[in-house]
Amino acid sequence: MDSAVEMEYAAFKERVKRTVYIDNMSPQVTEAVIKTALDQFGNATNIQFIPNYTEPCNTARSALVELESEAQAKSVIETLTNYPFMMSGMPRPVRVRAAEAEMFDDRPVKPGRRIQLYWVDPNDPDYEVAQKLKHLAKKHSAEASWMLKHQLEEEENLSKQQAETLKATYQKYDMVDTILGDGTSNRLARHYKIRITDD
Repeated sequence: MDSAVEMEYAAFKERVKRTVYIDNMSPQVTEAVIKTALDQFGNATNIQFIPNYTEPCNTARSALVELESEAQAKSVIETLTNYPFMMSGMPRPVRVRAAEAEMFDDRPVKPGRRIQLYWVDPNDPDYEVAQKLKHLAKKHSAEASWMLKHQLEEEENLSKQQAETLKATYQKYDMVDTILGDGTSNRLARHYKIRITDD
């Protein structure tokens, strides 16, 4: 019995080593998008999106991506940490790090570990510690929510700026194309005695 549990946990630890955690992905990112994006590093064998129940549905997504080998996982982490990597039009690059056992909702019980839960009585010495942890968790949640709201505002502004730049660039190319197409460039060249070549 114990050996079976240990073998199951050992196999799980190997799975963790070849899995990467990717976050800051666009809500439009799908399994197919991730597989295509990571094809240059290796083969993604399993993709598990991590649901965020505490924030709005339009927030950045995160996922655990299992690759065929630990070497492929290390290659993904090294490359995507050192170079910006955009996925599915997100204005900010995705973030990647090694997966941890606690990130998996289907993780097996660690051999020899027992967890006991009980209600803490107000007279219990641990009651004050539990209260502090509760307040700290609330504070952390409020700070994370504010940071996320601020990040979404920044991303929206960046997206608008990128759209305006793209529109302005398109208008410039359109104007140049029009000038070349209707002969205005040739008339200006003759007027200013400039020779125009196709080079």
